[in-house]
Amino acid sequence: MTGVRTATLDDVARAAGVSRATASRVITGQGPASPRARDSVTAAAAALGYVPDASARALVTRTGTRLAIAVIGHTAAVLDDPYVGRVLTSAAHVAAEREVGVSLHWLPLNDPGSLARLADGRGLGGLVVVNPTRPALETVPRELRGRVAAVGVGTRHVPSFDVDNRAGTDGVVRHLVRTGRRRIAMVTGPAWLPCGDRAVEAYRTVLHDNGGEPRVVPGDFTAARGAEAAVEIMARWPDTDAVFALSDLTALGVLDGLHALGVRVPGDVAVAGFDDIAFAGLSRPALTTSTHPVEDIAAAAAQAVLDRRDMSGATFYPSALVVRESA
Repeated sequence: MTGVRTATLDDVARAAGVSRATASRVITGQGPASPRARDSVTAAAAALGYVPDASARALVTRTGTRLAIAVIGHTAAVLDDPYVGRVLTSAAHVAAEREVGVSLHWLPLNDPGSLARLADGRGLGGLVVVNPTRPALETVPRELRGRVAAVGVGTRHVPSFDVDNRAGTDGVVRHLVRTGRRRIAMVTGPAWLPCGDRAVEAYRTVLHDNGGEPRVVPGDFTAARGAEAAVEIMARWPDTDAVFALSDLTALGVLDGLHALGVRVPGDVAVAGFDDIAFAGLSRPALTTSTHPVEDIAAAAAQAVLDRRDMSGATFYPSALVVRESA
């Protein structure tokens, strides 16, 4: 059985009565062509059912055929984080609308040069870096500037898209204070992740404004660390009456750790998180938290690099307090 041959650019050019180069300029939108030529090529392409080949179009327009999502972390296990899944899904929707593929990569934290090697990959149309560090972003090749965005802290040459965790943290901690809590501990994110610094500063400011002393313990955005942190906090500061964790997963771990210690939530200790993940409302007690519009942030970053938007500075997305039973 003989298959139906797919129309080529040469077929379109012949049907339109123009050169292949003219047909290419019309199809790609790159370069000059007369109105008559544009009308003829457009009509011929429609009549023949011509669909431009994505790879060929990428070579002509130098836009690439792939959007890479690169996630920095200690191990490849970082790719299993639900947060990464949300970023990937949103970016994939944006890429699909532009007929661009998506690839997911782990970049070792202790190898900042891995970002430059990934950026040198063939067919790369854009790069979105998740959990960025400044040393890694500084390795981005000059020729790739304008095609890289960070979900997190950026640099002068790499724009960033992130949640306003400073204002979000301020809202959560002030809520804890308004409900009578004064001895509030915080479980942070990883020390190497600079975007967490804004949240820690906000926490310290609120406590200072209300006569409290900071009680900060390190976290890593996991539930396991949250459970450990709960034990550590209650051992170091037994009079703690609230715990704020910079991720909901960590906060859920804190709930588990406090339960194991026989501490009542919120009767003895209030608990709050950050992200408003799907499970936040399903815990017992349901978790007070602050929203994190991951999908909007990831989509904006992907659109910026694939559409070659004029990008500069940092774009912050608002975070809103969500009050539930835990605090």
